[in-house]
Amino acid sequence: MNIREITFTGSFPNYRQCPNGLMPEYAFIGRSNVGKSSLINMLTNRRSLARVSSTPGKTQLLNYFLIDKKWFLVDLPGYGYAAVSKKKRREFEQMINQYLQRREMLQCTFVLIDLRIPPQAKDLEFMNWLGANAIPFVIAFTKADKLKKKEITQNLERFKEEMLKQWEELPTYFVTSAVKKEGRDEVLEFIEQLNQQFYEYHHAK
Repeated sequence: MNIREITFTGSFPNYRQCPNGLMPEYAFIGRSNVGKSSLINMLTNRRSLARVSSTPGKTQLLNYFLIDKKWFLVDLPGYGYAAVSKKKRREFEQMINQYLQRREMLQCTFVLIDLRIPPQAKDLEFMNWLGANAIPFVIAFTKADKLKKKEITQNLERFKEEMLKQWEELPTYFVTSAVKKEGRDEVLEFIEQLNQQFYEYHHAK
């Protein structure tokens, strides 16, 4: 997939105000400081499409980007340790949960996981929640450039082992690096395949 045109559509406080229309959406979410903005910028080949900040928790709304007038990339607020009040955190949680459960055009959620660190309870809980609510998702492991090949293999195995305590099989996953643009082609090809299925289905209706 060659991305030619990107339009920032807007930031929205809840799923009801998000853009209407028959276009597939792909959400990106992860714990604060997981490298979400860097990954989005790498995928779209834009330096500052998503805000890259040293302060976690800068994304506080549902941010929509229209890609080639065919699909939406949705940048969701991070979860976990953002420096916000408990009240704000609950509001984010409600906004995210409602979006993920009720947004009909959402095709898949990319859950970002920092490959450098051991499996975190918050990530596992979130993915278990997605599974329990039948929300399709895949994993994008980030920051692979900061590890040696052997460490990548070991950390992936450790994560698989932890997930298989709750899951019968692992979801699809991608190993990515915003620095080296690793995983870019695989992620975009995956989105393109889902887009094709989406438009074939809706064209046939």
